Amino acid sequence: MTVTIDENSGFCFGVIHAIQTAEAYLQTHETLYCLGDIVHNNEEVKRLTSIGLRVIDYEQYANLHDTTVLIRAHGEPPATYQLAKENNITLIDATCPVVLKLQQRIRDHHNITCNKQILIFGKKGHAEVIGLMGQTGNNGIVISSLEEIERIDFTKPAMLYSQTTQSLDEYYKLIELIRERYKACGNEEMFEFADTICRKVANRAEEIATFAKQHDAIIFVSGEKSSNGLYLFDVCKKNNPHSFMISQSEQIKQLQLQEYYSIGICGATSTPMWLMQECYKSVIGGNKTSCSKNSIQ
Repeated sequence: MTVTIDENSGFCFGVIHAIQTAEAYLQTHETLYCLGDIVHNNEEVKRLTSIGLRVIDYEQYANLHDTTVLIRAHGEPPATYQLAKENNITLIDATCPVVLKLQQRIRDHHNITCNKQILIFGKKGHAEVIGLMGQTGNNGIVISSLEEIERIDFTKPAMLYSQTTQSLDEYYKLIELIRERYKACGNEEMFEFADTICRKVANRAEEIATFAKQHDAIIFVSGEKSSNGLYLFDVCKKNNPHSFMISQSEQIKQLQLQEYYSIGICGATSTPMWLMQECYKSVIGGNKTSCSKNSIQ
């Protein structure tokens, strides 16, 4: 049996920055509050909690005073920053630079053209989308699927943006669908869009498709709450039907892997490399066949 870890898997740079920022602070402080999970991976959150990170929700945040809170890579709406001023909270802002730039674009567009509909292609309730909607005073329109374009008023101008971690293919399908509807109404010139998808995430789909085809079976490691993970696992399944999604290394023993000669281990941009390495060790430890090829990056 050969077992290989995908060298392109692991945290994106935004998540790496947020985690390194938290770790650096906790080297000199016992506790650091984080507004929401720092990353959508329970195992990584557990690790950071063990060294002093304390995950809080918005209700708990509203009751804090005179302390320090980390803003994770997903970003936050303006109301979060305003509350920090009122309650004397020091914010350590680890918002991903790609998300920060997108927030600024939406905020500027909203301030300049208040009469234009601002559309956001993204998952309702997702932390990044909440932050993006906040830039519009929560007056934007979230589009989560092609069917939801009926929420758009095709007699009024619209500007479309995307959550940075959405599927590039799905986004351009949405763009074409909306464009056709505006064209049918004789208002094609009223519709504009911006390509705001992070290429680190977009390129992962192509990379993971290639990796999936190179192995008999795929073990995809991801947190259950990761939108990026669900999307990339779907890419794996389409390219290799023998793909299995797990969130913990302990789940390896539930998989029947003996019939496969080549096994690939990969994960989402929210999956830590150390967790994939643990899964690697579980695979080779639970299989009597020696491994002639392995890769731990």
